[in-house]
Amino acid sequence: MILKKNMAGMAGLLALTYMLGGCVTPGSGGSVTTGSPDATAVSGAAGGATSAGANASLERCSETLGTLAVDDGRGKDWYASFGAATKITTIEPLIRLAVQQSNCFVITSIGNNRTDSKMSAITDKQRNSGEFRAGSKQQKGQRVAADYYMEPSIIIDNSSTGKVAGALGGLVGRGAGAVAAGMESKVSVVTLSMFDIRSGVQIAISEGNATATNYGAALGAFGGGAAGGLSGFSQTPEGKATVAAFTDAYNKMVIALRNYKAQDVKGGLGRGGQLKVK
Repeated sequence: MILKKNMAGMAGLLALTYMLGGCVTPGSGGSVTTGSPDATAVSGAAGGATSAGANASLERCSETLGTLAVDDGRGKDWYASFGAATKITTIEPLIRLAVQQSNCFVITSIGNNRTDSKMSAITDKQRNSGEFRAGSKQQKGQRVAADYYMEPSIIIDNSSTGKVAGALGGLVGRGAGAVAAGMESKVSVVTLSMFDIRSGVQIAISEGNATATNYGAALGAFGGGAAGGLSGFSQTPEGKATVAAFTDAYNKMVIALRNYKAQDVKGGLGRGGQLKVK
């Protein structure tokens, strides 16, 4: 009898687990959703101005605003701890994907030191080795300059907002309650900053936040088989929350940039300002 009750509770919780699989709750400023437990808030592909399979909630621009360099995050204070906690090695490619899908900017290789270094080495070899065909168009003056620089920063990562066990344990039985007891909600808060490269002026900044549910650790209550079979549902919820938070931040930035108005300082920028010192 107890076994049947526990199995029924387990079935109820697993149904909830499948509903929560990949569940990411965005910040209040945007709507970011994922459709499967292994998905992130950024999906699909981009080719030039064409986008395929993009998240339906991604904000878009009717015209491109300029060229963009995206910082790859390496060397930042948050980079090492973020990678260790989420098993995600970099956030930059997903930001680049979302930016190109939005059609707001043309992405350049500048900002990712590793990629830029590789491309420069290839260009140098093709231009100077003498081994490549005439007419290969490897002369100087072809690289496209970046107009703007985008810097992602993770403010809060891998922070538990509390276990969501109480009500579930009472609803689905004692055995399933053991699973519910391990369920935690993880929150990620991030910022995106964008600067005009020529002037060094900050053009825009936005905050994004999201939460994701982590329930994988508790599946051991039902033995290795259950835990192994559902391991895909527990893959780096902190990472998913962080991707969703950056998407949330980017959506907010796009909305602000669509209504962009340059700040004006009487007398001109960098000429002393209005807050005089006597």
